[in-house]
Parts: sequence; C-alpha cells; structure tokens
Amino acid sequence: MPVPASNDPLHGVTLETIVTRLVAHYGWSELGQRIDIRCFNFDPSVKSSLQFLRRTPWARTKVEQLYVRSNLTADIEKPEAT
Repeated sequence: MPVPASNDPLHGVTLETIVTRLVAHYGWSELGQRIDIRCFNFDPSVKSSLQFLRRTPWARTKVEQLYVRSNLTADIEKPEAT
C-alpha cells in the first residue's frame, strides 16, 4: 500500500536548505530587509542563522513563510508518488 504524498511544501526540506536557497535567491542584504533579524543583518552566516532560527520559533516561521511565498519549493525535486 503506497504512502500518501504530503501536501506540506516544506516536507523533507531542511532548515539549512531553506536558508541557503533564500541567501542564494535574495542575498544577505535583501533577506535582512525582508526579515529584520540580527543574524541576517550583522555579520551573517548560515551557521549563525541556523543557531538562532532553531531556538527562535517566531523567526523560523517567518523564514519558512518567505521560502514558500518565494516559490523556491518548486525547484526541489519531489519523490514521485507511486
């Protein structure tokens, strides 16, 4: 019996992938303007951003929402449903 595919656009996408793809798409400067958090505006790095986002649920939610709104999820290969 096949497992039903998830409708969650973030299913199987790591936080590191989300941050990396947002930075590649927007750059740190614009990302910091869109989501005004210190880890994006002052000496930004993926590592420091991940540390902050993992312990700050409201910020992580904003980042995930921007990722989905930016339609970057369409570029990730989804496993085919059988």
